[in-house]
Formats: sequence, structure tokens, C-alpha cells
Amino acid sequence: MERTIQKKFPVGDGSWVTVDVYGEPDAPGLVVVPGAMSDALGWRAVATAVNAWPSVAVVNRRGRAPSGPLTAAYSLRTEVADLGAVLDGLGGVWNLFGWSYGGLIALQAADERPLGQVIAYEPVIRPFGLDVLPDLKAADEAADRDAAVEIVHRRIAGLDGEVVDALRADSEAWEALRGLAAPVYAEMAALYGEPAPDFLARRADRVDLIVGGANRGTAPYGTSFDDVARRVPAAEVHELPGQGHMAHLQAPAELARLLEGLAAAG
Repeated sequence: MERTIQKKFPVGDGSWVTVDVYGEPDAPGLVVVPGAMSDALGWRAVATAVNAWPSVAVVNRRGRAPSGPLTAAYSLRTEVADLGAVLDGLGGVWNLFGWSYGGLIALQAADERPLGQVIAYEPVIRPFGLDVLPDLKAADEAADRDAAVEIVHRRIAGLDGEVVDALRADSEAWEALRGLAAPVYAEMAALYGEPAPDFLARRADRVDLIVGGANRGTAPYGTSFDDVARRVPAAEVHELPGQGHMAHLQAPAELARLLEGLAAAG
């Protein structure tokens, strides 16, 4: 399906959040919550390939254009409240899909409000990223976006140096990554703003957790996935064979098919 409209919702502290809606703009369907180093545009290939719902609404979280700034009071609670404002603004009954940090946001939202189905791909939770937090802070204080991108891709994602160098050689792609890196320290620090909850998504009728086959049981994404899964004991766990954390970019059609299968199961 194609994008039909972009909606804008005011949220706290004078900021705002935009949402790209694909399919029928007023028909409740699936809400997608991207994580760090990602925006609504990065999920276009998945959103256009999913047809199990009448619409797919992709949240462009605050801190990335054309949504508003993070603001000084930013926290994980801010993200959950923003998502609540989006759900209220969209109206109707929506199901959630969250990726990475967005997966944690979706699961926490489902601990506060009733939701039919929540799907999360490799959600992260503390102590994820703790080892790089001081260096991300230093990069943020120096406004060194290049360093932030390098830290995320080399030390968290574990990409080969040649892959990162190739990204850097593509000036347009690297500039886009620099923009996405602007809020990354605040987002990572938000994992440590309060103790991790003992349970997640207790008000969801159904929870499906997805791990990439290449990451299962492996730090940092696979082990963080396990930390989350223990907090959602009733969740169904699924594997996307052969894929890692960036399945939405590297295998969007395969991820879309898995989501459609989970829609049928839910």
C-alpha cells in the first residue's frame, strides 16, 4: 500500500510528532514505532509491503524531522506518553509493532493501556548499551555526530570496519545517519532514567516477540531480547531466519510476511 497522508499530533513540552499513514487513513490498523537511529522513512519498505491491516501508521518519534525536538525533560516516559497521544489522536483500536528501542516503548505502552496485539522486534532494555554510554555522552557534548554514528555502528551493531567505511564514503547516506544520531545519546540514556520494570505489556491481549536468527542468544541484541522476553512470560517468541537487527532495511519483504502471519494468528 502507498502512503496516503501525514498526520501531526501535539505532545508534551511544546513538541510534536508526525505519523506517516499508509492505506486507508481513517481505518485503524497497525502502528509502527521505530527505534534509535531510525525514522518513519526508514520503515517505508515494510509499511508498503504489509497488507494484513487496512492501514499502517509509522510514528516519526520526536527528535527527528519533521517531528519536534526531544526537549529537556525527555525520558522513556516521554516516549510512552507520546505514543499514547498518537493512539488517542488516531482513534479506534490499533495494534502495535515496535523495533528495538521502539519495541520497549510499545511494550511499556501496553502495560498502561489495553491493546489487542503488540509485536516487538528485538526490543532492548538496560543494560543494553551501558558500555558505550560515556563515549556517546562525550560525542553528544561535543556535537560530534560522526563519532556518534561510528559508536553505534561499530561498537553496538558490530558492523565490519569496511562496511562502516563504505557508509561513510556515501556522503548522502552518511549525512542522513548523522541526522539520526542527534538524539541517540538521550535515547540510550533514557534506558537508565528509572529501574527496569519487572513485567511488560500486561494489558495486551497478545504479545509476539521477534528475534533475528543471526542474533539469537548473541550480545548485544539477542541477550537484550532475552532480558525483555523474561518480562513478558506469556509472549509468543518467533525467529526471522538469517536476519539481524536491520531486517527492515535488509529484508523488508520477509519481515512484512512475518508480520502478516502474526496478524492472522492474532
